[in-house]
Order: sequence, then C-alpha cells, then structure tokens
Amino acid sequence: MRDDGARHFDLIIEPNRTASDFLKELVRYRELFYFLAWRDILVRYKQTVIGVAWSVIRPFLTMVVFSVIFGRLAKLPNEGVPYPILVFSAMLPWQYFANAMQESSNSLISESRLISKVYFPRLIVPTSSVIVSAVDFLISLFLLGFLMLWYGFTPSGNIVFMPLFFALATTAALGVGFWLSALNVKYRDFRYIVPFLVQFGLYVSPVGFSSSVVPDRWRLIYSLNPMVGVIDGFRWCIQGQGSPLYLPGFAASVVTSVFLLWSGTKFFRRTERFFADFI
Repeated sequence: MRDDGARHFDLIIEPNRTASDFLKELVRYRELFYFLAWRDILVRYKQTVIGVAWSVIRPFLTMVVFSVIFGRLAKLPNEGVPYPILVFSAMLPWQYFANAMQESSNSLISESRLISKVYFPRLIVPTSSVIVSAVDFLISLFLLGFLMLWYGFTPSGNIVFMPLFFALATTAALGVGFWLSALNVKYRDFRYIVPFLVQFGLYVSPVGFSSSVVPDRWRLIYSLNPMVGVIDGFRWCIQGQGSPLYLPGFAASVVTSVFLLWSGTKFFRRTERFFADFI
C-alpha cells in the first residue's frame, strides 16, 4: 500500500508454493483445462484436409518402412508374430510420446497472448496439449486391431494391462514436455532441437526391432530410456509370452519416467513466474 495523499493498493498474484495448494488450484481451474484440450482437438482435425486419417497414415507408413528394413532386409527376430504387428505395437506408444512431447514443448509459445494477460496455473497449458496426442493414440489403436484381424493374430490376456503402460508413457511425455516447454520460452532454439530429439529417439528406441537383440550387459542401461519399458510393455500386452517383460528394464524405465515428471514439474514451477517477461 502506498500513501501519497490517496490510498492505493497493489495486488500481487503469485503461484501457490505448497504442493497441496497447487493441486487445489489445478482443480479450481479444471474448466480451463477442459476448454484448452477440447479447442486443440477441434483445431487439429478441423483444419486438415484428410483430418483423422493423418493420425493413421504416419504410423502406418513408418511401420511399412521398418518392416521392410528390419524384417525383410536385416531379418531381425520377430518373436513369433508378424513383423508389422511387432513394429506397430511399438509405433503406437512411441508416436503418442513423440507427439505429446512436441505439442507440449510449443504450447506456451502458442498461448503467449493468454499467458501475458491472465493468471492461471501455467502447468495447465502443456498438460492439456497432451490430450490431442491421446486422441491420436486411440484412433491408431483401431488400425492395430485391423492388423491383428488381417494376420489372424489373437492378442494375449495381458492386454488388460495396457492402460498401465499408457500411463507410464504419459508420465514420461509430461516430464519431458514440462522441461522443454519451460526452456522454449526463454531459449527459442529448442524449437529446432525437439524435432531432432524425436528423430534420434525413434532410432534408439526398440521400435523397428525387439529390445531382446540388445546384449544383456547393456540392456539395463539401455532401459534408462523410458520408452524402452513402455514399448516392451505394449508388446508384452499384445504378444504375451512371445515377448516376455524384462522386469529390471521396466523398473528402470519407471524410475526414469517418474524422475522426469518430478524434476520437470519443479523446474516448470520455479521458472513460470518469468514466462510473461519472455513471451
């Protein structure tokens, strides 16, 4: 309050610092979260020529290329299942993770006008952008079902655990997305780095091949890539005993994903007070 002949009050709005208050604030702004997510979904499919089909074309073409290169030319083991199913069961979680990471990394820049004018928990923005990628995942899931019918392949009973690995992929995507979205506000070079990370990650993750080809002495270290455990888990859900789950690697992926989410959230909340200055 300033006293210069008249009484003036300065209202300073700051984000909540305690975890409990922060979670309550997120719940209070849940309608904004729903609005941003629904708007992004409408824009995503309304302003494209082929619309929903684009969610299927990209993973399908990648599956065809990988099946030819790794299955026909390199003749890598297919674990007793048709190679297109082996590849597409990995493409589903990878495409979801990659799309979610890219969407969330650019989300704050896309909402710069809103962020600079109105206060709300900024964490809502990158989180809501992940919903669009989840819709793409569900659409692509139908193509996987069609492939199984085409090849006469019956999924195992482990498929009931697929939501668990979907949640793990979401955890990793949000963690990386929080880091990249916060960094992208101040350092715009990250918009060029993210596509490189996606392309690099596609080849170092077991999408076109099974992680069982990795030597045992390196497999645990390799599983520090959070998508290794996710992809292995999806294949285990679909193929059952034909693709046994490597539990130490799965545990390593879980730890990495949780750490990314925890550290990404802390970094995001520590830097969000400066977003309006740089945007």
